[in-house]
Formats: sequence, C-alpha cells, structure tokens
Amino acid sequence: MATGLFSVLRLVPWGEVIRNAPKVAEGAKDLWGKVSGRPAAPPPPPVDDKVQGQLQAEAHAIAKLRSELQAIGTAVAELQAQMLAATELINDLADQNAQLVQGVETLRRRLAWLAGAAVLLGGAAVAALLLLRG
Repeated sequence: MATGLFSVLRLVPWGEVIRNAPKVAEGAKDLWGKVSGRPAAPPPPPVDDKVQGQLQAEAHAIAKLRSELQAIGTAVAELQAQMLAATELINDLADQNAQLVQGVETLRRRLAWLAGAAVLLGGAAVAALLLLRG
C-alpha cells in the first residue's frame, strides 16, 4: 500500500504544484471576495393593489405570479448560500494546499540536507576504516 502511494507521489509534478500554489490561493481569495461581498438581490417591489381590485381573474394571476416569484427568490437565496459555502470551502482548501506545498518544500530541503550529511558521514566512515586498516 505504501509503495503504491510513493509511486503515485513520484508521478506528481511537484515543481509545478509549488509554482502554482500561490496562484491557486490568490484565485480562491479573489473568488471568495467576489462572492462574499456581493449583496443579495433586493426584494421585488410589491404589486400595486389597484390591479387586484379591477378584475378577479387578474388578482388570481397576480397572486400566482407573486407566489412563483417568491419561490424563485427563495431558491435563488438558497443557491447563493450554497455558493457562498462552496467558495468558503474552496478558499479553505486553497489555503491548506498552500500550507501543504510549503511543508513539502521544507521537507524536500531537509531531505536534501540530510542526504548530503549522510554522504559526508559515509565518506568519513569509509576514510576512517581505510586509515585504520592501512
């Protein structure tokens, strides 16, 4: 299982991921700013009461249109709330991605340093063994 994970991780172009992480985070912040700062649509103006008094058929049609418009307004408000929640999630994921990439980069540097130190220590050990035998 771990070998499969490591082989998958080797296939990831980490250089591109690291280069693009700030762009992803900035894009998510821009999207969050656009969506969260957008005011909700103003409520529709009320229908004039004179129209309802003229004809009963028109009153019924207006009431039906009003209820449909209210249902549409409710649906739009729900969609805006869902979109806001989704953008917040995207923003959080982009921040986490940027932190993850930064952590991976730090670990890569430490691993390179440790590999160099291991090579130097190995060379010193071999040199010491050769000196002791010779």
